[in-house]
Amino acid sequence: MAKRQKVPRTRNNGTMTESMFWGTIRSALRQKSRWFKPNAEAKKRARISYKGPNKRRKWSYICNSCKKHFMDKEVAVDHIVPAGTLRCAEDLPQFVEKLFCEVDGLQVLCKTCHDKKTKKDKEMLKKQRMLKL
Repeated sequence: MAKRQKVPRTRNNGTMTESMFWGTIRSALRQKSRWFKPNAEAKKRARISYKGPNKRRKWSYICNSCKKHFMDKEVAVDHIVPAGTLRCAEDLPQFVEKLFCEVDGLQVLCKTCHDKKTKKDKEMLKKQRMLKL
């Protein structure tokens, strides 16, 4: 079996590969985007007053895809147009612009619909990358 080629660690004082570096930046930006006001506004627009048997539950959220009602923990704020990838400095402006979009670029989806959409988006991105090669 052939030896795996070592990837050079050119970032962070020789401790990170390019991929690790951009993954860290991407992760930090995604964490900060959770507190962006349009995300809260998108969720607020999708909520309705809960009328079920659980007296402690105040709100219910409607999934934009399946139109069913869910608890707060069962929904996610999704970008209608995916933020895309962040693999190099040239990707940064477009990634940030899409990640920190306004409320009209966001939707609330249940976890199941969000997982399906994310999988579909990743497959489409993979196909686009294959066509560029």
